[in-house]
Amino acid sequence: MCSPEEAALLRLEEVFSATLARVNSLVLQPLLSAAPEPSEPQSRECLRLLQQLHKSSQQLWEVTEESLHSLRERLRRPDSTGLESLLLLRGADHVLQVYTEYIESYTSCIVVQAFQKAAKRRSEFWRGQLKALRQLLSGVGSKGSVGTALIQALRQPLTHHVQQYVLLLLSLADTVPERHPARELVVNAATLFGNLQSFMRQALDQAVATQALWHSLSSRQRDALCTPAHRLLQDSQDVPVTVTPLRAERVMLFDDALVLLQGHSVHTFDLKLVWMDPGQDGCTFHLLTPEEEFSFRAQDPQGHAVWLWKVTQAVCQALRGKKDFPVLGAGLEPSEPPACRSVGYTFRAEGRFCQATYEGEWCRGRPHGKGTLKWPDGQNHVGDFRQGLEHGFGIRLMPQASEDRFDCYKCHWREGTMSGYGICEYGTEEVYKGYFQEGLRHGFGVFESAPLAAQPFRYTGHWEKGQRSGYGIQDDSDRGERYIGMWQADQRHGRGVVVTQAGVCYQGTFHADKMVGPGILLSEDDSLYEGTFTKDLTLMGKGKVTFPNGFTLEGSFGSGAGRGLHTQGVLDTSALPPDLSSICKRQLGLGAFPVENRWQGVYGPFRDFVSAGCPRDLQEALLGFHVQSSRELRKSQDYLCCGRTQPEDSVGRIKDSLEELLRHREPEALQQYLRKALSNSLHPLGKLLQRLMLTFQATYAGVGANKHLQGLAQEEVKQHAQELWATYRGLLRVALQHKGQALDKEEEEEEEDAETRDLHVHGLVLPLVLPSFYSELFTLYLLLHEREDSLYSQGITSLSLVPDTKLLEFLEVQKHLWPLKDLTLTTNQRYSLVRDKCFLSATECLQKIMTTVDPQEKLEVLERTYGEIEATVSRVLGRDHKLPMDDLLPLLIYVVSRARIQHLGAEIHLIRDMMDPIHTGGLYDFLLTALEVGQLAPASPLSRQSCYEHIQKEDMRLHRFPGHWDSRELW
Repeated sequence: MCSPEEAALLRLEEVFSATLARVNSLVLQPLLSAAPEPSEPQSRECLRLLQQLHKSSQQLWEVTEESLHSLRERLRRPDSTGLESLLLLRGADHVLQVYTEYIESYTSCIVVQAFQKAAKRRSEFWRGQLKALRQLLSGVGSKGSVGTALIQALRQPLTHHVQQYVLLLLSLADTVPERHPARELVVNAATLFGNLQSFMRQALDQAVATQALWHSLSSRQRDALCTPAHRLLQDSQDVPVTVTPLRAERVMLFDDALVLLQGHSVHTFDLKLVWMDPGQDGCTFHLLTPEEEFSFRAQDPQGHAVWLWKVTQAVCQALRGKKDFPVLGAGLEPSEPPACRSVGYTFRAEGRFCQATYEGEWCRGRPHGKGTLKWPDGQNHVGDFRQGLEHGFGIRLMPQASEDRFDCYKCHWREGTMSGYGICEYGTEEVYKGYFQEGLRHGFGVFESAPLAAQPFRYTGHWEKGQRSGYGIQDDSDRGERYIGMWQADQRHGRGVVVTQAGVCYQGTFHADKMVGPGILLSEDDSLYEGTFTKDLTLMGKGKVTFPNGFTLEGSFGSGAGRGLHTQGVLDTSALPPDLSSICKRQLGLGAFPVENRWQGVYGPFRDFVSAGCPRDLQEALLGFHVQSSRELRKSQDYLCCGRTQPEDSVGRIKDSLEELLRHREPEALQQYLRKALSNSLHPLGKLLQRLMLTFQATYAGVGANKHLQGLAQEEVKQHAQELWATYRGLLRVALQHKGQALDKEEEEEEEDAETRDLHVHGLVLPLVLPSFYSELFTLYLLLHEREDSLYSQGITSLSLVPDTKLLEFLEVQKHLWPLKDLTLTTNQRYSLVRDKCFLSATECLQKIMTTVDPQEKLEVLERTYGEIEATVSRVLGRDHKLPMDDLLPLLIYVVSRARIQHLGAEIHLIRDMMDPIHTGGLYDFLLTALEVGQLAPASPLSRQSCYEHIQKEDMRLHRFPGHWDSRELW
């Protein structure tokens, strides 16, 4: 059954619907037809507001009709249609939104006096309409103006209607039982429309006050401030306040802006970018804005409270993006604006940010957090900010003069300048990857020209204040040269080595990019020149040439146009040819560039990171980051998105890795941990190894693959292993500190003991990192021992033609040691014809020396090979037998000749140089000595030579071997 309140609601809606229709025909339609022509901005704005009001009125009428329909359905079928079906109850929020939009449209027209302006154009018409308007209204005198009548015609029916809504809904709530399903809906609707009544009253009062304000301003000030969105909240003419340091004559607080008037100047501040600090004396508070700071002082504490409260609430309202509902501050606890916000702003003051638009996070008047800066000239910066400056990771696009060309800086910033690791792609297609300090290249970095540049180059090394300085490597692809050495002020300066594509090497002292004073030249054929050079590295002045055959030429050298090189001096032909080992010792740079000083720019950032406790804010800045590199520089904002690993993820990974480190401190577990860490490019150890590999390849690959650089390379690999171990120990300390622990006394002593440290480096780290450098390093060993290995290869080839028994006889192996049982004969075969059958297990074992790069594993292969030889001999003799050196060496020569290991000399020397020092003087050292060049013991002519050296000479000895067989017997 329907209540009398519902019937009253129906009548109320019918009257309001009819009134809205009449207002539309009497007021809104004529107003639109009388609106000013949109020839001026103000006229266009007036027309837009009237059109918006008409649209809002139409929506209000439509929702009223929907409400009417729901009421009629309820009254017609009360038993089947529940109270909750009424639109006013089930759709109260929607109805409220329509009313609010109408109020906002109406008050906007009041603020800019749209009704008065429209009425002036058809004054005669509106005077004739006054009678009809007054009939529509109640309480309007006959002497009121047309403008007042229009305002009342659009306001009075609405206010009356909402007032009746509230009364009827409250009465309806009293009739609904407590437990009725619709009671909550009725109470909610009554509350909402009660709030709407308060909101409407305040909105209308603010609009009228704002309209009145314009008359107190000059035309210039009015033009700057008069907008439909402005609503005056407080005026210093009502509650006085003074502002310093800007001595404002008048202060006005609008719902979206704070305005200071000073003469003809109007200073407007967006409330979203206003921060407040309460003062100390009860009458003063401070305001912070992006570019200025003010102090506000009221005459008394009451005035101070009014201004502070209203500014605070207005800022909160502006940040929410909508007016408070039901009313500004009514019934709400005073709220504090958040210190951190996300707002857009264009800087006006002179400086780096002048005319730049910032969009992003702020804190207390300064860009703080993540944001984007855009300058009018196309320059963009997106990244992290702190206290108003670029700080943290950021990407900047810098437009170049030519069209569609940009410099792109993906870098870490510190207090407004690039600082830390960065990747810079220039519009010229040059690329720099390395460290910055105060906006300049500083520390380690790689600078590379465009791939198709006219003069391609690549510099890998150290920088200081934007210039190449310190140790560095530069490739000049156009000249086919590589410079390895010291730099100063962007020029070669100090000790340096030049390696050419033709295999010629220079070493000397450079000054201002030119070689000065004495130096040396090593040619591809091992000729050595010691003397002076011209600036283009031509022989000039006094010098000495030592030829490969030992001859020397000492005198004066010179060159002239069309004459080539000429000399005047003494040629000495009395010297004997130097041995190969002395030529191998001609290594460049060993004394010139101490290995521990070469790559401090790489080691340093990792040391700093670890010594600081692996902090989050230093991780990317010092260790670098992973990013999708692209040479295509685009203007689109998409390019500013960096595909690097998220810092939060990396921080988590390092934390997990440190915890894992503590669980793997035992030797076997530690080796597994180090192997995993070194292979992970996101781990500090793996990242350091990657960067060291880059420097190694830059130095020794390509043009740098020169035998005279083998010593430099060998030193570096060992030094890198030491630095990686030191980094691990530093990480261990950090991991323990995170757990509140420290190294025990025994571990501290081990760390301080150089011998123990070297054992860890060679036993744990070096075998793990050697594969990363092996390709370039082994190439240098191949080149250095190329002549020895060539003679060895000839000897192997000659010996491979000799049958087993003949070779054993030739090597003077005692016959009772021959494993004749292993020589299985076929028809028409004799022992003297069979090859590659004796000591087969030892031969196959030795061949495995080429399947690994680990010196320790190579030594173990060698040990097993000796074991297989002795096992075979013991089987032949039918008892355990330890071979003396005189018997072992010829058998070893046999096995090596049958194993046919390529480049055995390079293998032997690499093992010797890189093996763990713990084996020096031990079994492995003894076994290796039997293979490499040198003398063993003066027991016999054969034993005075090593296996390797012996095979080099076998080709000549075979021809002198007293023939018990003829070469025609060979197959």
